[in-house]
Amino acid sequence: MDYFLTEQQEEIRNLTRTIAEEKVLPVRAALDEKEEFPWEIMKTLADAGLFGVYIPEEYGGLGGDLLGLCLVVEELSRVCSGIAVSYAASGLGTFTLLQYGTDEQRRKYLPDIASGRKLAAFGLTEADAGSDASSIKTTAQRTDKGYIINGTKQFITNGGDAEVYTVIALTDKSRGPRGASAFIVEKDTPGFTFGRKEKKLGIRASSTRELVFEDCLIPAENIIGREGMGFILTMKLLDRSRPGLGAQAMGLAQGALEAAIDYAKKRVQFGHPIYAQQAVQQMLGEMAMRVEAARALVYSTARMIDGGAKDFTKESAMCKVFASDTAMKVTTDAMQIFGGVGYMRDYPIEKMFRDAKITQIYEGSNQVLRNEIAFALRKLKVLGG
Repeated sequence: MDYFLTEQQEEIRNLTRTIAEEKVLPVRAALDEKEEFPWEIMKTLADAGLFGVYIPEEYGGLGGDLLGLCLVVEELSRVCSGIAVSYAASGLGTFTLLQYGTDEQRRKYLPDIASGRKLAAFGLTEADAGSDASSIKTTAQRTDKGYIINGTKQFITNGGDAEVYTVIALTDKSRGPRGASAFIVEKDTPGFTFGRKEKKLGIRASSTRELVFEDCLIPAENIIGREGMGFILTMKLLDRSRPGLGAQAMGLAQGALEAAIDYAKKRVQFGHPIYAQQAVQQMLGEMAMRVEAARALVYSTARMIDGGAKDFTKESAMCKVFASDTAMKVTTDAMQIFGGVGYMRDYPIEKMFRDAKITQIYEGSNQVLRNEIAFALRKLKVLGG
């Protein structure tokens, strides 16, 4: 379908596709096998200016376009979702600073992030605070020297590799989620260390580590917004970031669809390519419809946000849920089309299948997000209501 992308968006998509096919494709299996962070690919993306697509020009970016970010994530995910999430997680760590940071904070940190010289990460999840983000226990105590942070964050993408972290911590434990605040923490700050690199089912090229804070002192000016705004800023951040996750899932599904079509045309059984079998044709047709529907939902939600919409919680949740369910369905069906060889590591479907599952879990499990969608529907006026 023609989504009437701007000339710049077309250039972003084409440039990313070239990088994905020429630089990512040859190394994706090795990086996955070694569980190695894709520094060389990150440098290539940085040299191409792609870390700046969602950052305004005044801070060294290309203009601050969420759809542009989605296009980059989609094209990278089409080849390797693990590499795509390493790129996308820097945006997740940047959005709160971009939307609610002071001009001084933005000028200090955004140019290095936009250029790719530094990666960012977002620290929210804890052992007892997954879908229930309001249950965080990490604290930030105000002193005359700044804030002292104590606690741990779990399963943080880009953990240990990022240089700039947005961290959510309690400044007033008595107020529960209303006592949470957002802070900027730099990697080499004393008292800030990292746990081991997690061993994951999929997206293995990305880094996932624990963040550990032990009397970590940061300057008072590193707070984003005001004390007590952390939970609100987090919810707004996730609303803005979920189309990017939808793009990851949708791009992954597109890659699996293309691989399945190619294999079905080459694989001969009973004297004919299996593409000639009606059962396979119906599977591919269903897969293609789901991928295109996911793309339409992701793009329209990103455009809604870029257009200045004030409330997009429902649409953001919808595109993440639908695209991630699509990724799981399409990679499962693609493996079925590949048959036994699809289960082997010599073929890309095995990796795509593993990579797909996490998209239904992180940045809000699909069950929780369905509840958010239903909650938003309660507020809508319906015919006769």
